[in-house]
This record gives sequence, structure tokens and C-alpha cells, in this order.
Amino acid sequence: MGRLSVNLCGIELDNPIIPASGTFGFGYEFAELYDINCLGTFSFKGTTKDPRFGNPTPRIAECKNGMINAVGLQNPGVEKVISEELPKLKRCFNKKVMANVSGFAVEDYAYTCERLDKEEQVGWLEVNVSCPNVHGGGMSFGTNPEAAAEVTAAVKKVTTKPVIIKLSPNVTDIVSIAKACEAAGADGISLINTLLGMRIDLRTKKPVIANKMGGFSGDAIFPVAVRMVYQVANAVNIPVVGMGGVSTAEDVIELMLAGATAVEVGAANLVNPFACRDIINDLPAAMDKYKINSLQGIIGGCK
Repeated sequence: MGRLSVNLCGIELDNPIIPASGTFGFGYEFAELYDINCLGTFSFKGTTKDPRFGNPTPRIAECKNGMINAVGLQNPGVEKVISEELPKLKRCFNKKVMANVSGFAVEDYAYTCERLDKEEQVGWLEVNVSCPNVHGGGMSFGTNPEAAAEVTAAVKKVTTKPVIIKLSPNVTDIVSIAKACEAAGADGISLINTLLGMRIDLRTKKPVIANKMGGFSGDAIFPVAVRMVYQVANAVNIPVVGMGGVSTAEDVIELMLAGATAVEVGAANLVNPFACRDIINDLPAAMDKYKINSLQGIIGGCK
């Protein structure tokens, strides 16, 4: 393994940097800007069983040190992802990709994961039980240990590839949910998804986004991510993928010290489309600065 390499659920990554779902499309859009094969991997756009148009507009609200989004899992549905999106991706990305899956019933998650599990390009299934901006789905599973475990078990029954459960920070006890997922067979945990936020337009006296509330992301949530990654990594015996407000190489190192095996970068991609490439390029100098020989060796190094 190289200095930057890590092993995520049995698959070696050249580096731990993973663009987060919802901020990198299906990859080929960013491939027009730079060679995305420099990435460890990426988590593609959240995919559901059936096509979704998403929430009504406006869907985005600016915030200090962040943003709120309520896109609502707009995607073409799993069949078109398999028949149209993955073939386009294959032309520009030669590594395993992380498939991000959402659902509105346990059966939806199982169906979509079973279909994607059969795709040679897919290396991991990131099962999102934590979406805060969709009515009637997603986060309702991620805020309850029993419900999260039920989704985990159902997906594991129909898949062969590593299943990573993506958890919500909008809970009082993140550890109990993570442990329930581990007990149900999860191969990894990813966190944190966005916090629930809201903005009000002072001129109209109405919410800025049509959905009223949405997912708050960006630099401001980074300390929450560090805390929750640390708590979960010290409570489970499976890998943790950390994310939440990451925008620099130093942020990556901090989350890995907290216990993350790999690190997803989300909102930063929307500010700077070269963010992940730049972080990867900056990592060796940051490692030298802090006398780090290998990233694999610092995982969970904060005690």
C-alpha cells in the first residue's frame, strides 16, 4: 500500500477521498474537468427504485459557512441508472464506484440494492437511511435503531458486496443506531449526513426553500462530524466513512484521527468542482507537516 492508500471493507483505495453522493452526479460530468481516476472512489447520485423528480423549487438556500438543500433525491430510477448512467461512467472511471441507495420502504431498499449489487462497476452499497429533505422516507429509518437494523438486514439478505449504512446526525444517540446496524450485518457505517436546517426570507416572511426545511451542509457542521465519527468509531468494529464539512487535507486527517477509514467530501464540490482533486494533491504536504508516514496508520489515532 502507498502512503495515501487505505482499505475500505476489503477493497484498497489509492487514497481515502470520496466525493459524497448528491455532489458529484454520476461522475462523468466532473470527468470533463479533470481525470476523476485520481479519486479513491466516489458515491454516485442517490438512487431509488423508481424515478423521482424531486422537491419543488426553490431547493437551495445560502447560509453562513454552508448551505441548505432540499433537492429531494431527484434521479432517473435504478433501471435507467444501470442501463444509461453506469455505461457512461465506465468510459471515464476505471475503479469500483460506491452506489448510494435510498428508499421509502424496506422492500424498496432491498430491490434497488439487489439490482445494483449485480453490477460489476459497483464496489460498495451505501444505503442512505438519513435523508432529511424527503417527506415520508429516508430519515424515518435512520432515527430509530430497530428500523435502521431492519433495512440493513433486508439489504444484506440480497447482496454480496459490502453494505455501508449512511446515518443521520439528527438524533440524540448516534451510537445505538450504529451498533444496531452492525449487529444486523452492516459492513461499514458512513456519517454524517446533513443536519436539518431552515432559512426565512425577511422580505416575504416565508421559508426560503419550498420544502421549508432541508439538509444543512458545509464548513459549519465539521465539528459535529468529528464528534459523531469519534463516537461511532469507538463503539463499532466495522469501518467508518466520515463526512460533513470537509474542505481541506487537514480536515481529512482530523476525521481519520477521529476514526474514519475514508472521507467523503460534499458541499465543497459545489463551491469548487476541483475540491477533491486539490485535497488529494495537498495530502502529502499535510502528512509531512504532521509527521504522518501513512494514512492507514492514523485511523482512530485520537484516544
